[in-house]
Amino acid sequence: MGLQRIFRAVIMGPPGSGKGTMSARISKTFGLKHISSGDLLRANIEAQTELGLLMKSSIDQGQLVPDDVMSRLMLRDLRAMDHGSWLIDGFPRTVSQADSLEDAFTVDTVINLNVPFQTIKRRLSSRWTHLSSGRVYNVGFNPPKVPGLDDVTGEPLVQREDDTPETVTRRLKAYQNQTEPVLEYYRSKGVLEIFSGTETDQMWPHVEAFLQGKVPPVEQRAP
Repeated sequence: MGLQRIFRAVIMGPPGSGKGTMSARISKTFGLKHISSGDLLRANIEAQTELGLLMKSSIDQGQLVPDDVMSRLMLRDLRAMDHGSWLIDGFPRTVSQADSLEDAFTVDTVINLNVPFQTIKRRLSSRWTHLSSGRVYNVGFNPPKVPGLDDVTGEPLVQREDDTPETVTRRLKAYQNQTEPVLEYYRSKGVLEIFSGTETDQMWPHVEAFLQGKVPPVEQRAP
């Protein structure tokens, strides 16, 4: 039996681009461990680890988590699975973070989901939430049975501050300004692959075909 090649990838894309859905499909099809920086951050804050307390302090003050703290958090987790294949979501977000990752590991591929901002604004601005349960509705494709009311309780739905058109526009601009240098960083290294579209289902066949040339799907691997 031949050794399974280690494959390490990063997935990028603006908020609302479908990174979570795409990551889940990649992870299931190709057996890559999906590592979300947001999930790690929340878990460390809840567990009140040293890094979690440092991050909570930044967030409580309305500041971004410092690059060195975020890099320490991610690299600690990645080193724990030193001989595994993985897909990182939400990191790196700055060139400094990309440098830290590059110093520790070789990134084989960076997948960038290029979804038009207008599509994302329409998608996110159509989201309404039932706060106490966390149920999310989308006026476009998953509307409540009665407009403005939760299907189960009949209580009013609200639009989260994050989902108002003004906030979405601000978040998208901030993302673009922050990550454009990171995309350029990986473009210069020859590992950036861009997939354009408006829906995950539309982009997935192209992502899948590209990755099949890099790493065998789970069902094709030798036992």
